[in-house]
Amino acid sequence: MSSATRPRIRTPRLRSPRISSERARNRPLPPPRLSAGRATFRHSLHAEWIKIRTMRSTLYVILGTVLLGAGLAALNGSGSGDEYATMTAADKLTFDPLALSLKGYMLAQVTIALLGGLVVTAEYGSRTVISTLTAVPHRSRVLAAKAVVLAAIAFLTGLLTTFTGFLAGQAALKGSGAPHLQLSDPGVGRAVLGGALFLALAGLLGLAAGTLIRSTTATVTTLFAALLIMPAFGPALPGPLADWAAKYWPPTAGGQIMTGYRDPALLDPLDGLGVLAGCVAVLLTAAFLTFRTRDA
Repeated sequence: MSSATRPRIRTPRLRSPRISSERARNRPLPPPRLSAGRATFRHSLHAEWIKIRTMRSTLYVILGTVLLGAGLAALNGSGSGDEYATMTAADKLTFDPLALSLKGYMLAQVTIALLGGLVVTAEYGSRTVISTLTAVPHRSRVLAAKAVVLAAIAFLTGLLTTFTGFLAGQAALKGSGAPHLQLSDPGVGRAVLGGALFLALAGLLGLAAGTLIRSTTATVTTLFAALLIMPAFGPALPGPLADWAAKYWPPTAGGQIMTGYRDPALLDPLDGLGVLAGCVAVLLTAAFLTFRTRDA
């Protein structure tokens, strides 16, 4: 066979080991990936903060709660101040300018509790809870992060609500010529800070309810019944039940922290707040146990 027709056999080129090692050394490394097992509580806090902050309802709840608290305080203070001059001597003895200016908590507790419920039910409704639990398989860590972030937001919102409500309500009482208070007066600091704690507990109550129920509609119905309907219709219950509801029903008992007049038939302010805190602790414990064992 002639050299012209002989087939050419191509031998593969071998790269120099030195060149290959230099290219591998200079090649940029991919960014490290955080495995699910390495997700810490700090990472969970950051993730839950982003979730709650980016929920459209969060901003609406915060603004609505503060504005409602100030508006109701002004209206309540103005109306009660105008009636003060025509009150009997017995009614004037029980006149409570502190409680009048903080009455907005009755609606604020509902809005913040609903926000707490939505923190959980929104994820169940959109099925993003599966992604959350895939990224962080430690379920207790996930729920604890939600509780911490929610409690911080609820407390700050509650503090702003009680502070602005107190100022607006006392200004309305002063303008009507009725007794009014200053921030430096005894019991005012306890009521303003205690009201913020009350609203933080209301948010955690909503979180526990949302975790146990998982349905947004059912959670909203339950919270409305517990926070508004039961206190409103409690006096219509038979005698002993009405007395128990007025004294020990957790939202009603906790609301005593924002009063200045001491009613001997009701709990002391700190005792009432303790009743609410104990109820929230029990429900949160049940929520943690349920969240750890129930399928997503």
